[in-house]
This record gives sequence, structure tokens and C-alpha cells, in this order.
Amino acid sequence: MTKTGSQTSSSINGFLNLYKPAGITSMEAVRRVKRLAGHRQKVGHCGTLDPMARGVLPICFGQATRLMEYVVGGRKRYAMEVELGVTTGTYDAEGEVVKTGDVTGLTPEMVERVAQSFVGSIKQRPPMYSAVKVDGQRLYKLARAGIEVEREARPVEIFAIRIVESPLPKVVLEIESGPGVYMRSLAHDMGEVLGCGGHVSALERSYCGGFEVTDAVTLETLEEASSEPGGLEKFLFPADWILRDHKSTSMDQAAEKHLNNGQPVALRTPLLDAGYLEEFRAYSADGRFLALVRFDRAASAWKPVKVFHLESPSPYAPAISSV
Repeated sequence: MTKTGSQTSSSINGFLNLYKPAGITSMEAVRRVKRLAGHRQKVGHCGTLDPMARGVLPICFGQATRLMEYVVGGRKRYAMEVELGVTTGTYDAEGEVVKTGDVTGLTPEMVERVAQSFVGSIKQRPPMYSAVKVDGQRLYKLARAGIEVEREARPVEIFAIRIVESPLPKVVLEIESGPGVYMRSLAHDMGEVLGCGGHVSALERSYCGGFEVTDAVTLETLEEASSEPGGLEKFLFPADWILRDHKSTSMDQAAEKHLNNGQPVALRTPLLDAGYLEEFRAYSADGRFLALVRFDRAASAWKPVKVFHLESPSPYAPAISSV
């Protein structure tokens, strides 16, 4: 794993793999990081975590915010503890208990069968306590006002659910999912199918769009490093790190000028190893990440998708240059 070299605070661009602690919102975590960074550049987070949840919260700086979708749209992995037999209004441990259920006779095998029924492409209703908008209003604001509305079920993908521990009436699950899955809704819905109810009692995200929990940095570590020159920057991943699985190509100065003006770049020779409209990373001759480009086979040209203006060479630039 390669991180960026030192940059001035006026040109911070990249991703920070933050370990958000339980007890604060994702926006509060961003505010703390922004304060430590000591600059006013654009900063955002990729994939909200509930206040009670902890774990991987990727934060993007500067031009990396334009690649946020590649993180948000990626796979997620969670460790979720579910307490069965108790249903809360928020579907987690912070909400008021709205009903209890009988867990007598519940077995790990029963939980396993129900859990596996949620694997695959499913329809899921978001919880009332969520940021989803209905008729222009955030659901959580309606919920706080005591108003419950119908929520349309949305298609989501759950790739795998594995039982890690089952000290019933609690069960710990490892879940791998696509974007947009509410773990609180999953816990609630499993409890409803089991007939006893349930809610999330603890939640950790261990993976988000390429970022692993083993590489995550805490707010305390950032706080300690903030007094050093380039303290936060040394924890950043380059903006193009998130595209490292894309193929890459290099551009000469003339091609770079075309890209900077948002113009396509004609290929000198046919490109045989690119699929129809496949996206590539494009770099300057000296290794700066220039753009995300798309191959137009009919025109035999690169068409810019997103153009960047970064000053430092990237460690992910191709070794050999060829337009």
C-alpha cells in the first residue's frame, strides 16, 4: 500500500481511511478531520455510518471527491451483533423498545436458515430513522416528530451472510453486501421472519469500497500526527488509488493538452486490449494522474470522463509511456 508524499495543505488530494468510533455521526467525524487538516478544501465521506456504528469511513479530500462514487458504489463488509427477542423503534440499541418476543426454542440452525434467505438480490425497506427522503423530507425528521410513512422497498444485493457466534438470543453475523443495504433493516427483518423480533446491538464496518479496517487510522492517531509537518498527508492514499484495478495509459504533452481542454485524444495505433467504452487511468509522461478516460472504439480515441489537475507524480502511473 502506497500513500502520498508530502504536499502543502493548499493542495491536499486523496483518500483517508478513517476508523470512526461509535458515538459520533459521520459528519462529526469529517468535521474533526477537517479541523485537524487545517484547510478549507472540499472534504466529504464515502458511505455513512450510523452514530452507534464504528469502523471504516473513507474520507476524500480535494479532487478525490470527484471519485467518491467508486467507493460508495463498492462492496461493504460488516460484523453485526443482533439481539433477538427485542424490537426497537430505530432498529438498533439506541431506540426505545416497542415490543418483545419469545425466543424459547430458537436455535442457531433456525437463525442460519433465515439469514441465508436474505442472501442475493432482495427488496429492502429503509428504516424510518434514516436520511432517505420521502416527498422532500428526511425520514429521520419525520420519525422524530412521531410520524411514520410508507417507505418503498428498494433493490439491494447481499453477497454473503455468515454466523460467527451464536450465544442466543444474540448472534454475531459477518455480512458482505453491495451499496445501499441498511444493516438495521436486515437485523429487524430477520427478527420479524423468526417471529421474535430483533435489533442491531453492535455494528462494525470492516471493509468499504477497497478500504480495509486493518489500514484504518483513528482520530487519536491523527490528533497526535497533526502537530508534525505533513502529519495528516502521510496517511492519505492518492486520488487514483481507488482506480488501481483499472488499466492505465500514458499521454504525451499534446494529448495532455487535449485532455485538459476536455477534448478526445486520437490513438496513433489500434488498441486491441480494451473493451467497448472501457475506462482507463491516463497519466502524463512524468507520471501525474491526468484523467479517467473511456475508450471509444468507433472513433479510435480516448474520451475524457473526469479530468484532474494534480501536481505530484503518482506511484500508480504506468512504467512505459504510449498513447
